Amino acid sequence: MTQTTEPAPDVVEEPLRRRRITVHRAWFVAAVTFVTIIGAAAFRSLPGLLIDPLHAEFGWSRGTIGAAVSINLALYGLTAPFAAALMDRFGIRKVVAVALTVIAVGSGLTVWMTAAWQLWLCWGLLVGLGSGSMALAFAATVTNRWFTERRGLVSGILTAASASGQLIFLPVLSWIVQSPHGWRPAAVTVALAALAVVPFVWLLLRDHPADVGARPYGATEFVPKPEPVRGAARRTLTVLSSAVRTGPFWLLAGTFAICGASTNGLVQTHFVPAAHDHGMPITAAASLLAVIGVFDVVGTIASGWFTDRFEPRRLLAVYYALRGVALLFLPMLLAPSVHPPMIFFIVFYGLDWVATVPPTLALCREQYGEDSAIVFGWVLASHQVGAALVAYLGGVARDAFGSYDTVWYASGALCAAAALMALVIRRRPAAAAAAYAG
Repeated sequence: MTQTTEPAPDVVEEPLRRRRITVHRAWFVAAVTFVTIIGAAAFRSLPGLLIDPLHAEFGWSRGTIGAAVSINLALYGLTAPFAAALMDRFGIRKVVAVALTVIAVGSGLTVWMTAAWQLWLCWGLLVGLGSGSMALAFAATVTNRWFTERRGLVSGILTAASASGQLIFLPVLSWIVQSPHGWRPAAVTVALAALAVVPFVWLLLRDHPADVGARPYGATEFVPKPEPVRGAARRTLTVLSSAVRTGPFWLLAGTFAICGASTNGLVQTHFVPAAHDHGMPITAAASLLAVIGVFDVVGTIASGWFTDRFEPRRLLAVYYALRGVALLFLPMLLAPSVHPPMIFFIVFYGLDWVATVPPTLALCREQYGEDSAIVFGWVLASHQVGAALVAYLGGVARDAFGSYDTVWYASGALCAAAALMALVIRRRPAAAAAAYAG
């Protein structure tokens, strides 16, 4: 007589437990970072909407208003490399929470301004400093700490967060600006949006995988949390002094300056007033910018995916060449109403808007190793200096010539130069990049 026994329950259930799918903590941190950048993106949506209302209320020239935007963009870039070093010293949570608070204060104070210098102080200085600490160096730091795989994809997703915020806020803010209450409620909305994100940052964001006993995504070994890096400003300047002695830094900085000039400086700041010059309502022009935000999300995430698989130099060359062609055609497309060729431009330009970021980040990592986040901060500074110059010069050109056509054509030519510059960035072996010591 054969005796049979039932298998022990744990023998059956153990394979099921082994097959249980868990989501790595790094993806939750990336999600919180995404939401944070979206909430902070409100301040990126407002400057282009304020040019005509401020000109009408205070009589300030477009060059004067553009100067405030120029200060904002320049400080946005120049603060970024120091913010990356401050995150190494004090942690991501503290730096980002303070930055959001500064943005809220600067935007909120603009409702009481009566002179142009107050616009330069509040929107230029305070919002510029705060936004610089919320720049792409934030996304680069999170990506470098929490991920060893899928870095291109993650950097693309986090870069797209700013465009997603633009998509959310631009139609709302344009409607508020056109309401009987004017532009001031829009400034208050920006302040409240920045403050609303602070609790998410403080409660949910973590500085390093070791804080929760986890490994970076894709890492095979546990990575201990490094000691806080003291002398953040000194380290930032030391990294810069080493990077400027290398050719790739100047090529990356030059291409990214042109990127900033042709996006934040030109289209984001001046597209709405340029379209309004041709009879298009402000709300319609702002909605077109929001549509750019939709396709920017798609284009940037796709660019991150491409960067994980293709040569980043060639990707940059293609992106800048296509952008230049689009800008050369824009003056012929502006009209009182939205028509199919304009929609094609918006979709095309949206896909290319900041698709340059993932390959530029990849080249910084290749060239400068552990210092890549700080080097990228300086490269981003050049992006914003380029944006600042065109934000100001675009307004001056409009005052001088009565249209923006000259600026569109000049920016298209600069994009062609950027495509050539990207192709001549030399390769750096992985071993040499890892050994880079500043």
